[in-house]
Amino acid sequence: MSDDQLKSKVQDQFGKNAEKYVKSAIHAKGTDLNAMIEWLTPSDNWVVIDIATGGGHVSKTLSPFVDHVYATDLTPQMLTTARKHLAPGCKNVSYIIADAETLPFLENTFDAAVCRIAAHHFPNPQKFVAEISRVLKPKGKFLLIDNIAPEEAELDLFMNTTEKLRDDSHGRCFTIKEWSSWFEQNDLVITKSEKRRKTFDFPVWVKRTTSSEDQVQSVVKHILNANQITLDYFSVNAQNGEITSFQIDEWMVLTEKSSNPK
Repeated sequence: MSDDQLKSKVQDQFGKNAEKYVKSAIHAKGTDLNAMIEWLTPSDNWVVIDIATGGGHVSKTLSPFVDHVYATDLTPQMLTTARKHLAPGCKNVSYIIADAETLPFLENTFDAAVCRIAAHHFPNPQKFVAEISRVLKPKGKFLLIDNIAPEEAELDLFMNTTEKLRDDSHGRCFTIKEWSSWFEQNDLVITKSEKRRKTFDFPVWVKRTTSSEDQVQSVVKHILNANQITLDYFSVNAQNGEITSFQIDEWMVLTEKSSNPK
């Protein structure tokens, strides 16, 4: 699939499911939203960019603590829905249609950038990281929160296949090693990170993006056919052919743009 085709699928998937992502508990109520403020320690004169804002949860959280937030997203319907939910209380948020890999901003513009639970949809994450570095001011902060793939090739393949069966707009969940390499190449120095387990309510998770019961069953079959090592790693809970929950790895990482680039 070409980059343009994947981005088109992302727009289609998120366009028709915009309200679901605004109301999704795992997106709207994650503990990482409060942690984000603790990690960033924002100032009231900051200008911040929220990459792939989705339901607008990052922008809503940051809005009271900074001067201005630019909420960006590739999908117009997603931005419209986010604005509808945020506009009454978030007067300092602007909504911009933007591709994370070609941001429409000048270099050295932002004090901080945040991308939460979205980068696994980007075809070229290395371009995305380069763009973040470009638009950040020296010593600007970038906070990434995303699902990550295990380092073991078999577990990596299982996880990304599961995601792709459930959501055709899925690109790839990357490893910590891959992300760290891209940060280093673009003068982003890791200052804090935390790897944690995230539990999905399987029936809710699988139906958020699937379009038919056949598609749901293809995901179920793929998971239940996994070997015991894989089932144990992802903490799959199943009984009588019904999956109730499973877990994946998530990484929250804070970087700072070097004031002395290589």
